[in-house]
Amino acid sequence: MGYQIELRHFKYFLAVAEELHYRKAAEKLFISQPGLSRQIKQMEEILDTQLFVRSKKKVVLTKAGEYLKVELEFILNHLEVTTKQLKHIDGGEYGEVRIGFLGSAMQSVIPNLLVKLKDNFPKIKTSLEELSNGAQISAIVKDKLDLGFIRLSRVPEGLHMKTVQEDTFSVVLPESYPVLTRDFNSVAILKNEDFILFSQDYSPLYYETVMSICEDAGFTPKISHKSVHAHTIFKLVENNLGVAIVPTALQSGFHMRVKFIELINIPQRAVLSAVWKEDNRNKALFNCVEMLLRNT
Repeated sequence: MGYQIELRHFKYFLAVAEELHYRKAAEKLFISQPGLSRQIKQMEEILDTQLFVRSKKKVVLTKAGEYLKVELEFILNHLEVTTKQLKHIDGGEYGEVRIGFLGSAMQSVIPNLLVKLKDNFPKIKTSLEELSNGAQISAIVKDKLDLGFIRLSRVPEGLHMKTVQEDTFSVVLPESYPVLTRDFNSVAILKNEDFILFSQDYSPLYYETVMSICEDAGFTPKISHKSVHAHTIFKLVENNLGVAIVPTALQSGFHMRVKFIELINIPQRAVLSAVWKEDNRNKALFNCVEMLLRNT
């Protein structure tokens, strides 16, 4: 057989693998469904491997198909990134660093990093995307992000993690809450209050740490609301719908009718770490990491 695998075969395969529906995949690719079916059949013949099991009711990937999907997502994403980096270099720039972050990193860590980059490597471009811990890790593993800012105790093998900030925690109370900062001596006085926390899925380490702060004070908090945004949490507190415990750095940049009481006399700290893939070959990333770790 004289056929050879071409880039179009991979794109067609990925469309079907993502949709698991030939008609929907064909519409996405702007080709006919019979034409797409022929291309997939041709690909399976060239590879001498079945990639899909197709019935009248559904389409599912074989084990080989599942493996190929993961590998092709990585390869095609890397091709896209390489092409983009070439354009930056051809334009006299030094590449791009794609950064993921939790909201608290935007208070000081990321702004300080961007200033350092601008002063030392003005031709490096950066892009920013606010994502959960898990989404950042997944994107870094798949080479869709270069650098992340996370609150996790560990990361998968092949990723490097470095602490860049240790912060205290602060209680967030409605402005009218009947306690003065000087009289606040323990989180235990909040044991009967409803608590508003960051979602456990969004930041499991933060969630577990806040639980431990309350448990050390002798109670398990009653959780009434969860959110992934500090602004939402503060708004709920402002409206007397509960109290919260957050990294102290988050109090900057918000102007609401809430008050913060820093919890100085507890061992727990809000640890923010930078994470990147050890075998990432983006040279701009390592200039970025150098700036980040300087004086940390």
